[in-house]
Parts: sequence; structure tokens; C-alpha cells
Amino acid sequence: MEIEKNNKSRNFFIANLIVLGITIGFVLAFVGGRSLGFISRDTGPSLPTMQAETPRVQVSPEIGAALSQAEAVQNAFRYVADMVQPSVVELEVVEKAVESPRTQQSIPFEFFYGPNDRGEGPLLPYQNEGLGSGVIVRRDGKTVYLLTNDHVVGKADKIRVIMSDGRKFDGTLVGTDARKDIALVKFETQDANIKIATLGDSSAIQVGDWAIAVGSPLGLVSSVTAGIVSAVGRAGGPGGNINDFIQTDAAINKGNSGGALVNIRGEVVGINTWIASTTGGSIGLGFAIPINNVKGAIDDFINYKQIRYGWLGVSLLGVTGDSATAKELKVDSLKGAFVAQVFKNGPADRGGILPGDFVTAVGGQPVKSQGELVRRIGDIPAGTSTVIDVVRAGKALSLKVNIDLRDPSVASNNKDLFPGVSVLSLASDTIDPKRLPKGVEKGVLVTEVIGRSPASVIGVKAGDIIVKVNDKAVNSVLDFYSLLNDPKERKLQFTVVREEQTIDTLAFNKD
Repeated sequence: MEIEKNNKSRNFFIANLIVLGITIGFVLAFVGGRSLGFISRDTGPSLPTMQAETPRVQVSPEIGAALSQAEAVQNAFRYVADMVQPSVVELEVVEKAVESPRTQQSIPFEFFYGPNDRGEGPLLPYQNEGLGSGVIVRRDGKTVYLLTNDHVVGKADKIRVIMSDGRKFDGTLVGTDARKDIALVKFETQDANIKIATLGDSSAIQVGDWAIAVGSPLGLVSSVTAGIVSAVGRAGGPGGNINDFIQTDAAINKGNSGGALVNIRGEVVGINTWIASTTGGSIGLGFAIPINNVKGAIDDFINYKQIRYGWLGVSLLGVTGDSATAKELKVDSLKGAFVAQVFKNGPADRGGILPGDFVTAVGGQPVKSQGELVRRIGDIPAGTSTVIDVVRAGKALSLKVNIDLRDPSVASNNKDLFPGVSVLSLASDTIDPKRLPKGVEKGVLVTEVIGRSPASVIGVKAGDIIVKVNDKAVNSVLDFYSLLNDPKERKLQFTVVREEQTIDTLAFNKD
């Protein structure tokens, strides 16, 4: 009995132990399932979690220093943009024009052959709209002045000024000048916070400097492009422009005209003007008028509605490009501007400058080209005396000249332009010796005769070969000018060879 009782107690203990084990197993399974996320019915608040931060890219000290320098340049460009954009505006321009009316054509005709422009009937008026840019350069009370290009607003009937923040003002043309392709526009505002551009010194820029163009290309207001100064002193702008130019590869497109070209300090060093392009868009050949060329124009426009140019009273000719002519004149190793004609009783004539002189300096500053002489003289106030250095027959001379105010009517009066003829050495590479008349070995070739000038009046023609001046032989270009300027001779008569014939021209009284 005792044994049977003990067996029952042992079985009861084992059974309880099994039940306890099963219970603990369920509890552990339940708790473990929650912790692994397999079972989750809890709708209570979730526990806070920590998000891991994205680690910074680890770079070498050298790369870090380079990135810091790049960020410094980036910050400089941001500064320039913030500084300049408020002072550069977009200009919407409307000008009136006329066109010839077209007779009605069928749609297929115009589709294949274009519109008929036979000009039948009266002229029809229309409006031509354009876009450009401008740079705010001055304020006087409520009046704000901005510089732009003549080709942008020179013929405008309506001008709308659009600020970088979108505000619009009606603009008025103050003055314009086609020779420098520059114009001044004004508008009225009570806003005292209008941003005035800082004008820099364009003579200080160098090739390789940063160049930032600001304007409204294709009407996209306040666009900023960056590049470098590709060249300075470029010549040959469109439309007879007398400026030299800053060349840049900063992207300049239609609508940028009149906008600002600035240096890395945000100072305006140029007015964007034209591009050289085979496509009509930017190919990295943009050109700006140096700001020093037009600073004086601001006061002239405000005070006189036009630029008041100084006038020397000469007509210039490029001879340095022809080595034979330059050598005969003894200027082949020099830079400057050659005086081919002189206006009688003009500033140069009164100061002693003669046809054939080669100008090398004005006011003690070297002159490197014809264009530079024109700009330098044009910037001298009328009534001011200056010293002009010339080379005459190989000898250096300094002459004191009193500059006059340029009067377009006087400057175009060819009857006072002496002698009115341009000549070239017979040894020039541009002349085919085989086409020279037989027996002619000495003399000078006439390349141009100016209408109504003395040379034109006495009967000289382009293509003539001048072999004598006042019956004295001409052996070179230098001889020609020496005989021309002989103070002992009161008349001027040429002997020329024309179509195998030798002819004496009429005589001109030099007095």
C-alpha cells in the first residue's frame, strides 16, 4: 500500500511539472512573438525610435582644401549676382515702321515662294517689337538713368523698363549715339532703394579675368552667365562702331544687348553689345563696350542730349597693313594712325599737322591704332589744347593742337578735305606688276578719290598713277606727300598715267 501511494504522488508531481512547462512555453512563445514583430495587435502608443544620420563623405585633406576653394568661388559668384541683378533691367521696345503692301496671293504661292514684295500701293504702318537690357547708372531725385545700346532703343517710340523684381516703368529716351552704339534712358520712381550699378575701370581688366554677363537674353529676365575675358582691344564692330571691345566667352545672346559685363567684384566693366555667330546664338564670342568709353557720355546725354565729341579735323587711312607703303613712309616699325587728309582751317591744319603725318601719341599717351586716335580725340573737351606727336618723313615732331567741337555738317564737308586722294606704293603686294602701264616704274597708285574734294575737282580718278606733282617726279609715297606739302608751291597739279596715256590734271589753288 505504501508503495502504491508513493507511485501516485510521483505521477501527480510529474503531471504538474509537465503542465507548468507547457504554460511557461506558451508564455515565452507569446512574448517572443511580440518582440520579433510576428504578432502585433497592440493599438497603444509606439515607443520613440532614433534615426541614424547619413555619414559625411570622408575626403582627404587635399580634396577638402580644393572643395573649400571651390565653395569660396561659388560664394563670390553669388555675391556678384546679388549685387548686380537689381541694377540690370529688361527693356521692352516698340518702334513704328512702314512696309510695302502686298497684293493678295494664293496660299500655295506664298507657301512655296514667300510673300510678294513688289511694293504696290501705299506704305503700311506697323509696330516692330524688340527686347534688350539696360544698366542703371545714376539717380537724380525721382529720375533714374540707365545705359543701353543705340541699336536697342535708338528708334523706339515706346520703352518699358522691367526691374529684376518684376516692377514696370515707362521709359523715355534721353539721348542716343550711333557712333558708339550707346544710349541713355530715364524713368521716374519714388522708390529710394533703386539699386545703382557700380562702374569699374575697364582699363584695368586683363585677359583671363573672370567675366560675368547679366541681362535678359531672349526675354529671360536677370540671367547671369560666367566666363573669362578672352581678349581686349578688339576692333571691327558692326555698323561703323568706333569703339574697341572686350571679348568674352560668357554666354551672350539676343536680348543681352545693353546689359552689364562685370568683374568678380560686381563692378560694371562693359556694356554687352554684339556677338559673332554662325547660328544666331552664343558660340563663346561675345563683345562688350568698355565702360571707360562711355562714362563721359552719361553727362553729355543729360546736359546736351547728345555726345559732344572733340574734333581734330583729319581723315585717316590704314597704311601699316601694307608693308611697301609703310616702308616708303618710314613708319613700318611704328604703331599709330596715318593722316591721309586734313580739313583746311580745321584744328589739325591750324596746329601744323599735314597729310602724310603719322600720329604716334596724344597728350603724351601712345596711340596704337586709328580707332584709338578717334576715341582719344573724341573724349577731349572742345576748346582743350593737347600735344600730338607725329612722325613726318622719318622725323618725330610734337605739335600743340586746340581741339574743336565736332560738327557733323563740317566734318562731312568734303570740299575742305585736302588733298582728297588716297595713294598706295606701286610695290604693294596688292598690285599685280603685270597690269601696270608699260614704261611706268615710279609713282603712286590712286586708290580713292573723295567726291567734291580738291583732287576730285581737278579731275583725278581712282586707278590713276600719279607720276608728278607740280612737274616734279614722284618716286615713292614719301615723295608724293613731301611735294604735296611743299610750302613754296601755291598750286596743286598732278601728272597721271591713265589707260596708257599721260595726262596733266587741272590746277588747284591751295590758298
